[in-house]
Formats: sequence, C-alpha cells, structure tokens
Amino acid sequence: MTTPILQATGLVKRYGRVTALAGSDLELLPGEILAVIGDNGAGKSSLIKALSGAVVPDEGEVLLDGEPVSFSTPLDARNAGIETVHQSLAVSPSLDIAANLFLGRELRRKGVLGSVFRMLDRAGMREEARRQLDALGIMTIQNPGQAVETLSGGQRQAVAVARAAAFGSRVVIMDEPTAALGVRESRAVLDLILQVRDRGLPVILISHNMPHVFEVADRIHIQRLGRRKAVVDPKSVSMSDAVAIMTGAMEPPS
Repeated sequence: MTTPILQATGLVKRYGRVTALAGSDLELLPGEILAVIGDNGAGKSSLIKALSGAVVPDEGEVLLDGEPVSFSTPLDARNAGIETVHQSLAVSPSLDIAANLFLGRELRRKGVLGSVFRMLDRAGMREEARRQLDALGIMTIQNPGQAVETLSGGQRQAVAVARAAAFGSRVVIMDEPTAALGVRESRAVLDLILQVRDRGLPVILISHNMPHVFEVADRIHIQRLGRRKAVVDPKSVSMSDAVAIMTGAMEPPS
C-alpha cells in the first residue's frame, strides 16, 4: 500500500467541555487532491489547524512521510514543507506581489550588501515571482511589482496559491480558496489547484462548495462529529449521497 505523505491518527482536541476532534484520522496520498468536507462543527478547522501547526492536539499522532512529527507553531509545519492557504488570505495589501510571495523568506543581496547591510534583492525576488506565476499559468498578473491592494479577490488568491506552491515542498493545504469569489475567479483558482497537483504537490482542499469538490478531488474525506465518517470516491458516490453521509442522514457505503 502507498505510504501517505501526511497522516493523522486518533487526533483529539478539546476546548474546555467542547470536543472539537474526537479521535480523527486522515491520510493524504502522494499526488492527489483530498477534499475535506463536513457540516459546521464537524471539526474540519481543528483538524486542519492540527496538521498545519496552528493548534497542538491533546492526543493522537501526525506523520509526515511515515515519520512522527510534532508541530508547535505554523512555522514548524512550514519548515517541514507544509504550506497553508487560509480563507482569510494572509497577504499584505500594501506590499507588492513579489514581496508577498517572499514574506518572511526575503532574499538578500549578494556579498556585503546583503550580509552586513541586510539589503533585499528586490530584482531577484521579482524575477522568481514572475517565474512562479508563469509556472502556474497565472496570466492575469503581468507585473510582480504591482501592489496587492490593486488586485481583485481572485488575483489575491492566486498570489497566495503561488506562494504555497513555491515553498511547499511536501503538502499544500487550501482552506475555502473559492469562498467569496465570483464564478470566473473561482474557475481560475480551481485550475490553479489542479496545476499545483500536476506539479507533484498533494493538496488538501477544505470546501463547502460541493460542485467544486466533485470537480477537482481525487478522494473526499467526510468529517462528522469530530471524526472521519468516511472516505469516498467522487466517481462512485453522488453529490447528494456525500451530503447525506455528512449530515448523518445516510450511512457510508461499506
């Protein structure tokens, strides 16, 4: 059996008397898009936060390439090659596109200018940003020196996805990437997700939009009441059945 790139077993997370995760499992296989769906309160956000280092689970284990890992902060997960595109879009509107791509990982000028005077290699960052945007087929952004505040919602999402694809060496997690986007911009973001997968990076996609999930997902993880209820194949399970399993109206197929 193929070893999962990222795996969670028996994750438990409590907030006082509320149990957000009640022994949740997850397996992300190499080269796939795994969609995570669930009703409000199903534990999707807590599960993703545990995988991305935003919260530390009370119990359970996370494995990366079959080896146990422990993330105390999102930086730990980033250093391990796990990049997350959050629904709130962690971009700085006042900075340009290249600066956002390299935010927290800025390139320094060579020689004494970089090592002593700590000068940034802005030309190098813009050149690399252009290369990353081209590699993902993002043609609506022509100038990496353009301020992010001048971009549309879909273009800002594209910048966040490009940053994750540029630095995510193992896994990319996308939390509601098409939320609040129009039809055309959503289409562009879905194409980006497929491009990221085609570049060899497995993707975890959290979404409430069932048509989007069924369009791009290779497998669908259904979360219910703090744990995994089922993993289904979108080619063999209908959208209505997936929703029924998610809400408890139907038991998953054996």
